Amino acid sequence: MSWRSRALPPDPDLAERLLARDRDAVAVALDLADDRRPAQRARALALLERLERLTPFPGPPRVGITGAPGAGKSTLLDALVRALRGRGETVAIAAVDPSSRASGGALLGDRIRVRGSGADPGVFVRSMAARDRLGGVSEAARAGVAIFAAAFDRVFVETVGVGQSESEVAGMVDTPVYVANPASGDELQFMKAGLLELPDVFCVNKADLGAPAHRTASELTSALALSPAAADGWTPPVLLVSARDGAGIDALLDALADHRRHAEASGSLAQRRRAGAVEHVIMALRERYGSFGLDRVGGEAALRARLRAESDTTSFHRIEILSREVEDALAKAPAR
Repeated sequence: MSWRSRALPPDPDLAERLLARDRDAVAVALDLADDRRPAQRARALALLERLERLTPFPGPPRVGITGAPGAGKSTLLDALVRALRGRGETVAIAAVDPSSRASGGALLGDRIRVRGSGADPGVFVRSMAARDRLGGVSEAARAGVAIFAAAFDRVFVETVGVGQSESEVAGMVDTPVYVANPASGDELQFMKAGLLELPDVFCVNKADLGAPAHRTASELTSALALSPAAADGWTPPVLLVSARDGAGIDALLDALADHRRHAEASGSLAQRRRAGAVEHVIMALRERYGSFGLDRVGGEAALRARLRAESDTTSFHRIEILSREVEDALAKAPAR
């Protein structure tokens, strides 16, 4: 699909501008979603609800890129972006960074991630702070994915590669990709944490190193053989890739396309989106009100059951409604 850069009519609806691929509208919407002032937050929720309703399922592929620091995730993204732009696709990247204690913003905010495509109007990169969620994913990052999905052909989420980010990103993308660093020993730590059960595609970067990369791929393959089979029947491939010289990039894109087709056909994509939406609401409410606030409206288990039964309502709308309920319940709660 083509990228729209010409001006739209004066003051069009922001959601319509995004769907029409107005690049300026993307920046406006992201800034709005990151604004914590109550009035702006209400506007952002209204925008996100409208986008969720107007963006047809399944929309553009949403791919998570995770792995330990030093694995070459950013370099790999650079290679993927160049390949996709060569195919005429537009690409958006949400890069989740640690937060500055002083400003609250992304600590690595403007670091160069996509070197060869930084000036390309068909590529949009936004660093997003993890806020106080060490290694996690902020609510603004989740909102950013919804905004990107309305305006781009492909959406990537890159994480800092530590803490909670792997499991949280797996709940907000369609295909989590784990990038392994040859001979680093990181895979053993991820196995102990149970995180190797999350990705749908495994990629050993720096294949140009030769034997260490092949050994790591073999170790990953052996480890995955011991893991339980996926409920939808998908077997995660282990690929050798060199982001430096581009070897294996096409094979990685083919694997992403294969998983997308499998997930759509098996129904697991729709199931993952629904489960991710439920966790999005729970996470947002927990961040705002803590476990005490959630207990005032029945607790997490009851909320999850309620959210699953209300599948026709967008997650952003549910956040707004349930926030009011929690605040009303907290106002009525006796002083502690």
